[in-house]
Amino acid sequence: MISASQAPVPETPVERRMSLAEWVALPEDEPGELVEGRLVEEEVPDAIHEVIVVWVVSVLRGWLIPQGGLVLGSEAKFAVSAPRGRKPDASAYMPGSRKPPRRGVISAPPDLMVEVVSPSPRDARRDRVEKTREYAAFGVRWYWIIDPRDMTLEILELGADGRYVHALAAADGVIDHVPGCEGLTLDLDALWSEVDRLGPESGDAPIEAPGGE
Repeated sequence: MISASQAPVPETPVERRMSLAEWVALPEDEPGELVEGRLVEEEVPDAIHEVIVVWVVSVLRGWLIPQGGLVLGSEAKFAVSAPRGRKPDASAYMPGSRKPPRRGVISAPPDLMVEVVSPSPRDARRDRVEKTREYAAFGVRWYWIIDPRDMTLEILELGADGRYVHALAAADGVIDHVPGCEGLTLDLDALWSEVDRLGPESGDAPIEAPGGE
């Protein structure tokens, strides 16, 4: 029998420190965000997360592109501050706003950022607390937080004091007047209906052996 003192101690992962420039230069297939000069792992997206992100990007593009705006996906890298780099799930630039460069880190704050909350408490805190503070300081006027577990949408507006205030909170229905987005309609019923098309929860479906055995 192995005593507690003899049991192997799990190794503590070595912190990977890097500059903002090094983070931007990482290969596309290497995930992570930069927090205080440290590369930290991102949330692991599931099918629900991806359905919502695709829906958001599609809706924003359909409304904004004809006006001359711009919509970015989840791999865009933003330098929200000197030691911090973030990759929101979606972001948008309104017509007339300063646009991001074609390559490299983005230092021009978008008008709107979107995060889809993942189920783990750590990821929820990151989206609701850390990124709320960071995006406000970065100058993002509108911050959307979509929570699949509670089936809610929150829209935060940047106030004159540099802090976010709640501009809208909704769980269902059709939103005809989206704060900061004149002419945009959000059909939350359609969004949750699309999520409902997914299969069972993980572990519910049997896994068949090769050959059907």
